[in-house]
Amino acid sequence: MPQPLSERTASFTDSVIRRMTRVSLKYGAVNLSQGFPDFDPPQAILERLAQVAREGPHQYSVTWGAQNFREALARKQSRYMGRTIDPDKEIVATCGSTEAMMCAMMTVTNPGDKVIVFSPFYENYGADTILSGAEPIYVPLHLPAFTFDVDELEAAFRQRAKALVLCNPSNPCGRVFTREELLTIAEMATKYDTYVITDEVYEHIVYAPHRHTYFATLPGMWNRTLSCSSLSKTYSITGWRLGYIIAPEEIIDRAKKVHDFLTVGCAAPLQEAVIPGLEFGQDYYDDLLAKYTHKKDLFLKGLDDLHISHNDPEGAYYVLLDIREYGYESDLQFCKNLAREVGVGAVPGSSFFREPVNHLIRFHFAKKDETLLEALNRLEQLKAKIPSRKKTI
Repeated sequence: MPQPLSERTASFTDSVIRRMTRVSLKYGAVNLSQGFPDFDPPQAILERLAQVAREGPHQYSVTWGAQNFREALARKQSRYMGRTIDPDKEIVATCGSTEAMMCAMMTVTNPGDKVIVFSPFYENYGADTILSGAEPIYVPLHLPAFTFDVDELEAAFRQRAKALVLCNPSNPCGRVFTREELLTIAEMATKYDTYVITDEVYEHIVYAPHRHTYFATLPGMWNRTLSCSSLSKTYSITGWRLGYIIAPEEIIDRAKKVHDFLTVGCAAPLQEAVIPGLEFGQDYYDDLLAKYTHKKDLFLKGLDDLHISHNDPEGAYYVLLDIREYGYESDLQFCKNLAREVGVGAVPGSSFFREPVNHLIRFHFAKKDETLLEALNRLEQLKAKIPSRKKTI
């Protein structure tokens, strides 16, 4: 027999989110599991893509991002982050935020280092930490408001954490951290000399009256923050895999080396095609938020009309449903039954929690109105097709 395979890869499963997309496809379910839109990118981007298909570029760009792509991205992010970003020294383009987070983790940590991760968390964070040889320390965000306990957080910092991962706005719960909460994290990061790796892919999807604060803009945080994001959600191009890290020059120098040997570079034609989007004015982002506010209101009202319990997300485009009334011990089994019997795809909440949480499932609402209405129409049969397993006395 050959030698055993990597112990690291034995400690986590495949992506449950992507698995539930396959389950949705198998049963012809409306896929509200994996968070990608079913509507097109902006027309200006599509038109430029058509030009690029004919004219190029079709070969490698500069490893850490084409010059004009980085310059356009720097202009856009400088405007929103409130500081001048150097496109040559403070940006590395990555293959989506997934690579950005992995690259950031490998840039900061050594094997055996500890990394703080809030729970619930996007499933990649745990895998990123383990694949980097680091050890995750999970700090719970307490239901129902998904807030952290300051003492629990400081106890994690006291374990000499090298880094903290901050998803804001949060996937899966839609939490938008307040400036005061972020300042608390910043104070501890300074006190314990900890890096902060942010995932801010939903930066432009924050519902009133909540506001997004870029962690790197807080006093003293620029030098210890790796700001990771992508263009996937902002421009509805999840399949293009365009992401980035913004950080000080000395950090980006290291990140460039990691990125170079991870993936070589992003797709050159797509970097070129997305530039018109990076040059959009504020009206585009206002319209984007209005669009998602409408979708949120439509879908959550539909759930309310069906008397389905859920949270109220402050940002991003996910909602968590409470399934306790159905009496399932396994939320994964509930989601499989939901796809097969009702025809709607969801993600079991347990895949996001370190704690034993099995009573939540996640839907996303980044879909056309007709798709959301079809999902709600199918959910009308939820209680009839999935009867409660609760034992009656």
